[in-house]
Amino acid sequence: MLRIQTSLSTWSQKRSMKWLVLLGLVAFSECIFKIPLRRVKTMRKTLSGKNMLNDVLKEHAYRLPQISFRGSNLTIHPLKNIRDTFYVGNITIGTPPQEFQVLFDTGSSVLWVPSVFCNSSTCSTHVRFRHHQSSTFRTTNKTFWITYGAGRMKGVVAHDTVRIGDLVSTDQPFGLSVEEYGFQGRRFDGVLGLNYPKQCCSRPIPIFDKLKNQSAISEPVFAFYLSKDEQEGSVVMFGGVDHRYYKGELNWVPLVQADDWTLHVDRISMRREVIACSDGCDALVDTGASFIHGPGRLVDNIQKLIGAKPRDFKHYISCSAVNTLPSIIFTINGINYPVPAQAYILKGSRGHCYTAFRAKRVRTSTESWVLGDVFLRLYFSVFDRGNDRIGLAPAM
Repeated sequence: MLRIQTSLSTWSQKRSMKWLVLLGLVAFSECIFKIPLRRVKTMRKTLSGKNMLNDVLKEHAYRLPQISFRGSNLTIHPLKNIRDTFYVGNITIGTPPQEFQVLFDTGSSVLWVPSVFCNSSTCSTHVRFRHHQSSTFRTTNKTFWITYGAGRMKGVVAHDTVRIGDLVSTDQPFGLSVEEYGFQGRRFDGVLGLNYPKQCCSRPIPIFDKLKNQSAISEPVFAFYLSKDEQEGSVVMFGGVDHRYYKGELNWVPLVQADDWTLHVDRISMRREVIACSDGCDALVDTGASFIHGPGRLVDNIQKLIGAKPRDFKHYISCSAVNTLPSIIFTINGINYPVPAQAYILKGSRGHCYTAFRAKRVRTSTESWVLGDVFLRLYFSVFDRGNDRIGLAPAM
């Protein structure tokens, strides 16, 4: 998801409610923890058989230069492919545990789920945390709000035990939403933010930072493999990197600043012509964004260059164009990262094809982009908090 804005204020609740918290992580030191993600799917045809991934993985060695570990505790779970728009995974909160399906989001830093006090229409269609059923729940008197690209929410900060697979964080601060706007039709209950912590507004410590501080993970690193179409195996890894999920070597890119997963992009080109980012620009690497977002004027120019026509908030194009259109290349730290037409042209449920480029809703003074799942399906991504950098390599 796009960058968030959050403000906290003192909040008094007349009724006595226990209030929430998140992030349970049982540390297995010197281990990688692989959390299965459920993927919100597209209608595009499967490019390869479901068993192909496992066959390929068996052929590649399992070792990690530059990020060390001894041993592994890896699990892979089947994907639920809904619309090819988001990748979500299960976590639990509370004692006994209550299960939620959340979006693992490098564009934000807060973990939140709906509360039983949320009366918004979107809350009624999702699992809501029942604080009175948890013996480890602890309340606070703080409220906060978050604005995303697609909506906003208001919540209260609470504490409880949070579990992500085998990782457990006790007394984890998290958010319980009391109001939600603009999230109609979403296929996940809440959001688990993996961005850097924000120092302002007394925001709760992100779950990854709490795990890191508790030495629950062996290295301050997490990584994403986002599978294509109906293939199984999407995962988020904590504490290290499994080399079997990418080809070649990881290319490390320093962050623009050590407070956000934003990289510097040299240029964006097609057919050897620069079509955007001519003087360099920044791009947020965002697992919570479905598409590739950029300034409206430049995105419109790309749509014209590939022959897409606007209709109903999307730009449509002939499905046969996927066989003739060239790749759009993002050059990052001197390395070319092609995005082929097969990736940036998507097929909807009614058989019509549209592009994966979107105009950013928030304007900025300098040119900036968001590299979402369309890009990250192509490139395995490693988020290295210890060295403030991102590693990219072609995904298997």
